[in-house]
Amino acid sequence: MTTTTSRPESGEQTAPDPTARRRTAGHIRGLDGLRAIAVLAVIAYHLWPAAVPGGFLGVDVFFVVSGFLITTLLLRRMGGGGGLALRDFWVRRARRLLPALALVLVVGTLAARLVEPDLLVGVRRQWLGAWTFSTNWLEIAAGSSYFDATQPELFQPFWSLAIEEQFYVLWPLVLAGLVLAAGALHRHGGRSIAIAVGAAAVVSGVLMAVMYTPGDDPTRVYYGTPTHAFGLLAGAALAIAVTGRPAAAPAGASRSDVRALTRALPVVGLLVLAALVALLRDDSSFTYRGGIVLGSLAALALVAGCASEQPGALLKVLELRPVVWVGDRSYGLYLWHWPVILVVGAAFGDAPGSPLWWRVPVVALALSFALAHLSHRFVEMPVRRDGFRAVAARAAAALRGPRPGARLAGVLATVLVLGAVVSVATAPAVTSTQRAIEAAQREIDRRAQEQAGDGTTGGDEKGTDSTGTDPKSTDPKDTDPKGTDPKGADGQDPDAKDPDAQDPDATDPDGEQGGDDEAAGPGRDAQGAIDGSGVVGFGDSVLSGAAPALFDAFPKIAIDAKPIRKWLDAPAIVRDAKDAGGLRPVVVLNFGTNGGFKFDGSREAFEETLDIIGPERQVLVLTVVGISYWVDDANAELTEIAKSRPNVHVVDWHAYVAKHPGLLHSDKTHPNMEGIVAFADLLREALEKLDS
Repeated sequence: MTTTTSRPESGEQTAPDPTARRRTAGHIRGLDGLRAIAVLAVIAYHLWPAAVPGGFLGVDVFFVVSGFLITTLLLRRMGGGGGLALRDFWVRRARRLLPALALVLVVGTLAARLVEPDLLVGVRRQWLGAWTFSTNWLEIAAGSSYFDATQPELFQPFWSLAIEEQFYVLWPLVLAGLVLAAGALHRHGGRSIAIAVGAAAVVSGVLMAVMYTPGDDPTRVYYGTPTHAFGLLAGAALAIAVTGRPAAAPAGASRSDVRALTRALPVVGLLVLAALVALLRDDSSFTYRGGIVLGSLAALALVAGCASEQPGALLKVLELRPVVWVGDRSYGLYLWHWPVILVVGAAFGDAPGSPLWWRVPVVALALSFALAHLSHRFVEMPVRRDGFRAVAARAAAALRGPRPGARLAGVLATVLVLGAVVSVATAPAVTSTQRAIEAAQREIDRRAQEQAGDGTTGGDEKGTDSTGTDPKSTDPKDTDPKGTDPKGADGQDPDAKDPDAQDPDATDPDGEQGGDDEAAGPGRDAQGAIDGSGVVGFGDSVLSGAAPALFDAFPKIAIDAKPIRKWLDAPAIVRDAKDAGGLRPVVVLNFGTNGGFKFDGSREAFEETLDIIGPERQVLVLTVVGISYWVDDANAELTEIAKSRPNVHVVDWHAYVAKHPGLLHSDKTHPNMEGIVAFADLLREALEKLDS
């Protein structure tokens, strides 16, 4: 591999003109383009997760580039006889990271307070993590999930900054120790150090694979520094391997062979990375057992191509002016885009998939690029170029000067900072979504107790554990066909008669014995209005949150709904209600918010639930709302299953929300106060169709 030089000692791109920077000695061509690819992939993943499911790999491209550049800088310092100069190194890191970080924290917090205070839940922990570069560990300790779209955190992307900064603090010391241990960074010494660092990268990747548990939330292995440091270490190993080494061909290989390999490797890396970004999913086991590592290796091939300036055609693309412009501002774009997406989405209130959803990405992208550019020009570059003291001195002089605009800017900055601090101090502990669900849950429990006291069969008193039912116990494979479930695999009673309809112990909602005429509709009161006496609902947090409006609309409805339930939980819950005589002529099912059908056995659990309910009852199944990539597939599968059963009817809550903006909380999943009223109205329409 050819000898490679790096950036000037600052390690920062301080020249505002890309053309001037390319003329600077030591600049590595193409890396700005890689940064642009990385940040655009991450933004696309957050805006269009279904179309770009593997866009989160952009973070791993950043890791590889950062590991390579920082190690190259440190090696050049040591090779130049200046030592590590740790204080200077860390000061430059602070100049690079802190100005934009502080600006995003202040502006993002204040904007969230003004638009949607729910976005500030957990913000005190996020600020602490941002300023101490410990976001990843604090979020792990708090049980946060990077992959739960219903619990967005305002400054979620800061987890990767924490890992990088931890690397910046520890790596110079580790590298110095490795160099001393090797004696000197000569040919063989450099090779041994590179092998050692590469081995550490392998260990990190293996740790991620071993510690990952399929089916569990992968945030622990994704956020963990030891389990996600392989990209940084791989970039560092490459820097050690190429810095200061003369061009040499491997034994038995000609220089032409080496050049051909050098040209081909980055192209292959780009193709592999593009395929992974398009296909890799954050809930796939392969992602954490080789997928992210493969993406890091693809990025490493691209960095190696930039270091060797091969192939030339690829470098020309990576050095196009628009690409370099984005790469220059990639840090700011990475910081700004996520809080902007959340705030803009909350301001518009558009549901994913709705006709007006396009407004969120269009406005969020425009704002993110504008804010990143302004931050880069007026905040980041002055501090990186002149330092904190010089910029602070100029600001103080301007405030003392005769220009009123400077004093007005100072007052505005003070107000923004104070407003952000007050917003952090007064941030809510829980979201309005959670408060609404908890209040609704209390109402559900109260009514269930009243019905139990009246001796009515108003709901499921057996399957209402707040933690949900163990999915393993509801797996269809574990059900004894001769035990609790009398039906066969086809859902028909082997004796060709309906035990529910004929069971003299079965009661209708009024406490009387049921008959065939009672299964025709939901029941009406003396005035002819549907009162819910013939309706029982089972579901998760969406149905639970809508309970107050449902009780208002249908005073005699029975509801058994709790958060975190899945389709895997439904059979046991409905079977318990059936055994207790709690099933009514109309059964409402609202599961699937937590994963749809993506858990093994979910489809079978849904079909088993319908078998338990039986064909003599009418079933209303509501579609799922959310921003996860699997939502559309889950709704399509639900509709497909329902078509095969004449007594099962789909209530398309997803389509209704898409046509009526403003019905959801900030999580884009649960209905707000206006939404639960619409939910009840939609259910009423469905019940009236059954009764017509």
